[in-house]
Amino acid sequence: MRKYFVTGLLILVPLAITLWVVNLIIGTMDQSLLLLPERWRPEAVVGFHIPGLGTILTLLIIFLTGLATRNFIGKHVVIAWEAIVVRIPVVNTIYSSVKQVSDTLFSSSGNAFRKALLVEYPRKGCWTIAFLTGVPGGDVKNHLQGDYVSLYVPTTPNPTSGFFLMVPREDTIELDMTVDAALKYIVSMGVVAPDAVARKPVVERARIVH
Repeated sequence: MRKYFVTGLLILVPLAITLWVVNLIIGTMDQSLLLLPERWRPEAVVGFHIPGLGTILTLLIIFLTGLATRNFIGKHVVIAWEAIVVRIPVVNTIYSSVKQVSDTLFSSSGNAFRKALLVEYPRKGCWTIAFLTGVPGGDVKNHLQGDYVSLYVPTTPNPTSGFFLMVPREDTIELDMTVDAALKYIVSMGVVAPDAVARKPVVERARIVH
């Protein structure tokens, strides 16, 4: 009896969690329907709510925004918009910070969150997986002697919270592992281990490409 119950849990729990996450994402993106005039919303047109319609609208808005800003006129509109935003107190600080983070994370030329590293944390002898986010900058760099890298150490099983660390480059080991595989390893608390790969020389593993 017990093994059947456990088997049922193994099948239903991942399915239930997946459906919950998908429903949460779709429900959040469906909020874009609130941008439409009330008479144009599905409830007013067909008489009932259509799940996922707002998600399609959100994706369409994102696509059209990207398409519009790729041409000459769109680029100048964005420049003019940002010139206005940076002149607004408080909004300027928030917008600039968020834009810098998003440009770093989503830019195809950036290295943020594109390398999984092994680092000793929170003490010597304990190792965890971290993600390379860049190198220290500003006045921080003036107080760090040597070659340092900036890392994000996610928590388990929720990788959206974590710790920001700056450590010597030589104290990190670059992993032959994709970011997706590393995230699965972290979220599963080490249960879902990535496929084994041939071990590289220590010197090569310890080197992180700039």
